[in-house]
Amino acid sequence: MGLTIIQKILKAHTDDKTLRDFVHAKVDFCFGNDITAPLAVKAFNNAGFDKVAYPDRIGFICDHFLPARDKTAANNVKLLRDFSQKYKIKHFYDINNCGIEHVFNIEAGLVQPGKLVIGADSHTCTYGGIGSASFGVGSTDLAVAMHTGKCWFKVPQTIKFVYKGKMPKWLSGKDLMLATIGKIGVDGALYQAMEFSGPVIRKLSMDDRLAMTNMAIEAGGKAGVIEPDELTYKYLKVVQGSKFKFNKSMEKLYSDKDASYSEIIEIDVTGMSLQVACPHLPSNVKPVESLKKIKIQQSVIGSCTNGRITDLRVAAKILKNRKVKKGVRTIIFPGSYAIYRQAEKEGLLKIFAESGCIVSSPTCGPCLGGHSGILDKGESAIATTNRNFIGRMGSPESFVYLSSPAVAAASALTGNITHPEELK
Repeated sequence: MGLTIIQKILKAHTDDKTLRDFVHAKVDFCFGNDITAPLAVKAFNNAGFDKVAYPDRIGFICDHFLPARDKTAANNVKLLRDFSQKYKIKHFYDINNCGIEHVFNIEAGLVQPGKLVIGADSHTCTYGGIGSASFGVGSTDLAVAMHTGKCWFKVPQTIKFVYKGKMPKWLSGKDLMLATIGKIGVDGALYQAMEFSGPVIRKLSMDDRLAMTNMAIEAGGKAGVIEPDELTYKYLKVVQGSKFKFNKSMEKLYSDKDASYSEIIEIDVTGMSLQVACPHLPSNVKPVESLKKIKIQQSVIGSCTNGRITDLRVAAKILKNRKVKKGVRTIIFPGSYAIYRQAEKEGLLKIFAESGCIVSSPTCGPCLGGHSGILDKGESAIATTNRNFIGRMGSPESFVYLSSPAVAAASALTGNITHPEELK
């Protein structure tokens, strides 16, 4: 019996000749952020550990509460900085040289196709978009991995999603993923890998692919993955530069023809509407045309899902020479400083400023209800983020609608949830 991509990568990181149900695998890179990594450091210290296995395979990416929102946030960053200095951890990144972890880690070359990655953040599944096996773990697992260089895994089954048909104008990877979650539910892929394939996926940009794997966790998935292809490698050569080195092992990053899947689901995108996830679940998906009467007070464009350069280009295309609706706070969060600088170079930041948007530093911002743009009681936001649970973006009596950058930008202009084709 053949193996799926995820199974192949896990097996390659063990010493066993056959793949078992549970594996103790060598980890290529493990990381946490300024919320989860301090918990890992405390667990590391409480366990009495006094050394790390591989200082160059550990990363601390401070992105959630930066610039520091209070004394606790500032202390967390200091704790990670001190720990990094003590154990000579190479990859400590503060506000002035990183960005949102799931965007920055790819740019920095810290994750690569075929690698096994764990992160103390649920959206670590993002890196499957470039062909890695990447899993979100708890802070205690991160602490043990820092000390031993290994982690225990239950090998997940895989659901294969095959996308076919013709993509309508404005439809994006975010729309495909919202439609998929709407189809199978928030537990439809519980502890399974979601493998995205088919002719539609092959034509998607890398930013769109990464948006899809980023949200695998929103369907309960343990991982999301897309078979890397020539587009993947061209993309990595651009964003990683000399840090990307193609090797022969990458040629085997595909699922075998006789690989076993728990299910194969085909989705025809022909005529698909732009998708919006309504409160309070990513699976509560409706076509944008049915939500014209929903008023918003805030539009958020960015995050680890849709804060990449092509996302900002789409938003700028819609916002150019237009003004956001009075009373609609429109906040742009570039995914990293490299993207911020590229957006500045292309004149996108100027477009955002002239249209009445606020451009934030590349941090997680209001996505988790923690910083820079949270909602008050009774307020509604359209957001390109990945989660819209009760209280996710502030008050438990606020409302978050998830969409693509195109819908979020168009809605900012009208004050209602809007399809970009409806703009005059």
